Amino acid sequence: MKVFVAGATGAIGRELVPRLVEAGHVVHGMTHRPENRALLVELGARPVVADALDAAQVARAVAEAEPDAIVHELTAIGDVDTRHMEKSFALTNRLRTEGTDHLLSAGQAVGVQRFVAQSHIMAYARTGDAVKTEEDPDDRAPTAGIRPNLEALEHLEEAVLGASWTKGIVLRYGWFYGPGTSMARGSEQAEMIQRRKFPVVADGGAVWSWIHVADAAAATVAAVERGARGTYNVVDDDPATVAEWLPALAGELGAKPPRRVPRFLGRLFAGETGVVMMTELRGASNAKAKRELDWRPSHPTWREGLAAA
Repeated sequence: MKVFVAGATGAIGRELVPRLVEAGHVVHGMTHRPENRALLVELGARPVVADALDAAQVARAVAEAEPDAIVHELTAIGDVDTRHMEKSFALTNRLRTEGTDHLLSAGQAVGVQRFVAQSHIMAYARTGDAVKTEEDPDDRAPTAGIRPNLEALEHLEEAVLGASWTKGIVLRYGWFYGPGTSMARGSEQAEMIQRRKFPVVADGGAVWSWIHVADAAAATVAAVERGARGTYNVVDDDPATVAEWLPALAGELGAKPPRRVPRFLGRLFAGETGVVMMTELRGASNAKAKRELDWRPSHPTWREGLAAA
């Protein structure tokens, strides 16, 4: 199969491309940076340089590759300021709206058979069960800071699942850790935990579902090869509250236990969105992905996965 990967040099792209190549697929990896050509060749892909926000460039790149499948992993997430999430995710939100539309249009023109796109479990409602399935509703009352992000994810999911001309597949990844992610050893977040600048806010009751970036890539290969139209949660087997995983991670990093601060103080340094992320988010179940994609995470729990990372 010929697979066109948009965002091929990102954290998940670097794990995904070699796995697709190893599985016997011909991979065309798209990047907007010409200097990444050598990296793509090293990963085993045929490099494609195009600006995802330029419809003509995307159309030309996809037309030249003539892929059977497109994988949309486009993001531009750097350092995240939870007080100003709309600014931190401004470009990523454009990639999830305009970029999605450009890839879908280009894919339709060449008759792409499968279209797999990245989404996130944070879209789920913050009420009801602590662990969500693909049938559960999305968050309809987000904080002001996170609303543009969720609207962009909603646009992406509706566009991909509504494309009747192809098999649209949405992967709701959990919180990434591992090489190239914000939760890798030496990253800004890891250093904040080591310096005790990443406290548990209030009860730390938000439930997070993690996924090692390599396991996310393996699930994506499975979706490309045998996924049916629909949404899949790609997470590990062990959802956990912030009050549980944050002290455990601090211990792995050799740091003292994180401080605990009340909600009002957390709002001062992390904003309302940051407080919600620490106290109200919900986790997700991977039962459907296991069942329908015949996929299992090699790191079934963050407890050993984060330690290894």
